[in-house]
Amino acid sequence: MTYNSSMYKSLKRVIVKHPQEAFISQEHLSDQWKTFNYLKEPNFQEALREYKLFIDILEKHVPQIDYLPASDTVGLDSIYAHDPVKFTPAGAIILKSGKKLRQPEAAVYKKFLQEKEIPIIGELTGEAVSDGGDIVWLDDKTLVVGRGYRTNDEAIRQLKEITKPYVEEFIVVQLPHDQGEAECLHLMSFISMVDKDLAVVHSPLMPVFFRQLLLERGIQLVEVPKVEYDNLGCNVLALAPRVCMIVEGNESTKQQLLDAGATVYEYKGREISVLGTGGPTCLTSPVIRN
Repeated sequence: MTYNSSMYKSLKRVIVKHPQEAFISQEHLSDQWKTFNYLKEPNFQEALREYKLFIDILEKHVPQIDYLPASDTVGLDSIYAHDPVKFTPAGAIILKSGKKLRQPEAAVYKKFLQEKEIPIIGELTGEAVSDGGDIVWLDDKTLVVGRGYRTNDEAIRQLKEITKPYVEEFIVVQLPHDQGEAECLHLMSFISMVDKDLAVVHSPLMPVFFRQLLLERGIQLVEVPKVEYDNLGCNVLALAPRVCMIVEGNESTKQQLLDAGATVYEYKGREISVLGTGGPTCLTSPVIRN
């Protein structure tokens, strides 16, 4: 079995977490949304409706969808199933979030993977912290890691060691301060690969060397304007090469993708995505792509 080392190949198996298990209830949201730094309190019933449409799109393209269980040791952010693990061709790496409130998610995920008999090839230890959103497979042999508030140098050292058998080029991208330590800026906040030669980006946040590297590799850039970046327009989930899903309301990004020959699905993601600043890539952890 070969697991995932891509952001854009056809998605065959994915892990998600339903808002029923992450948000629990309106009362729970009322109590917790400020603690988890959401923009506003999500509406629970509307979140369930949004998620159904989101899953309806996924089910058209993904043969196997696994659902993480409810757990009283984790919080609202556990709906963003991408961050506690990263997959390699040989299996999963268990991460340790740079957001302390999210660190208990790793143990729940580890147990879940063991129950599903999905191999775990490594786990961050000691002072290492990293979120899955900071780790991007540019192609099958190129791994890019963002160094920011959620991923530190020790995590980068350990990730480089763990992925050594599968990676020919390991690239570290220094992330900007942007809105500060309390806000979530991941590497995947400003880049989503939609095909081997097509990326959705927000260039104002990109280091010059990294943007130039993409262009030198012949990767066409879909430029997301600031107003759409704020609406998670840069967070694009590839279901297959040039078949993708975005939060609705990002018309410039959508049109550029269509012009590049992509098929674009939209979902209303105000409650499940925008308010918690986690788009479709954050809501999904790709286990197998091929």
